Amino acid sequence: MAKQVFINLAVNDLQKSMDFYAALGFTNNPQFSDDQGKCMVWSENIFVMILSHEKFKSFATKPIADTKTKLAGLFALAVDSVDEVNKIVDNGLAAGGVEPTEMKDYGFMQQRTIEDLDGHTWEIFYMDITKFPTE
Repeated sequence: MAKQVFINLAVNDLQKSMDFYAALGFTNNPQFSDDQGKCMVWSENIFVMILSHEKFKSFATKPIADTKTKLAGLFALAVDSVDEVNKIVDNGLAAGGVEPTEMKDYGFMQQRTIEDLDGHTWEIFYMDITKFPTE
């Protein structure tokens, strides 16, 4: 079996969250979805499980963080171009997301940040490794 990444997020409104992630370019895998959680697919090996608070609590060993006011993690997705960065974030903004900062340009990498409806923070970036500083 290939190594895979599953990111599990507690969300308040499953349908609105599913619509948000679909706007970013994720697709739903109904095989791993039910009325309490949706499996949203980014790539062959990267999945985001958006779960109702009730379902998330069944896996959790600590209280659910209020990600609207506190940062619980930064999730980063690499894409193939700056245009794709802009398209994804713009689609997310149209679906109700929030962009807390302006685009950052590190010379070799351009990054935009978007928060989903529950405040989970995603960094969408394009990196040109040939421009990475060598010193």
